[in-house]
Amino acid sequence: MKIAKIVSSNSHIAYVARVLDKRDGGADPPADEYGFGRFVSIEDGTERIVGVISDSRLVNPEYLSSSTRLGQASALGELRRDLVEDKRTLIAILLLGSIAEGVPVHSIPLRVLPSGADVESMSGEDAAAFHRAGDGGVRMGYFPSLMSHSGPLSTTLAKTIIDSLKPHFSDTEQQKLAVMADSLSWKQAFGDSRF
Repeated sequence: MKIAKIVSSNSHIAYVARVLDKRDGGADPPADEYGFGRFVSIEDGTERIVGVISDSRLVNPEYLSSSTRLGQASALGELRRDLVEDKRTLIAILLLGSIAEGVPVHSIPLRVLPSGADVESMSGEDAAAFHRAGDGGVRMGYFPSLMSHSGPLSTTLAKTIIDSLKPHFSDTEQQKLAVMADSLSWKQAFGDSRF
């Protein structure tokens, strides 16, 4: 499902997208489609770039200005209504890899995504296929990049990803993911404390 359009970037792997709304010609996407930790894809020529929603921001021009607000909406008529309705939801997307000719690659995509590129949410099975190794196991080759580029939300994002992947893998792989989540919880709780 198409949920957003790329509007800017903060680095080669950290992009910002604007969530679509009725002004884009369709219905607003359901909030679950662009939630934290949701996998997304962006078509880029011959490959699909895969990313994860790593943060969000609400933009409300009505409260960005430090000037005095006008109290008479009727005096501005339609202009005032348009200003108020210019609220937007922005999502941060961290790129994880790509799928070229059906083969998932967990490395930084080489090309820069163009402004205006469509962002689509991925189904749980598509996201699992991106993480499935040839032997059916879980593969997360992007994990070091995820932890270093998603800032203070990195541990929470990693645990959210792990939880979303668990139902799509065997019991053995679920146990590996659970150990990984426990390790992240320990690190989050105690940091670099020495006992």
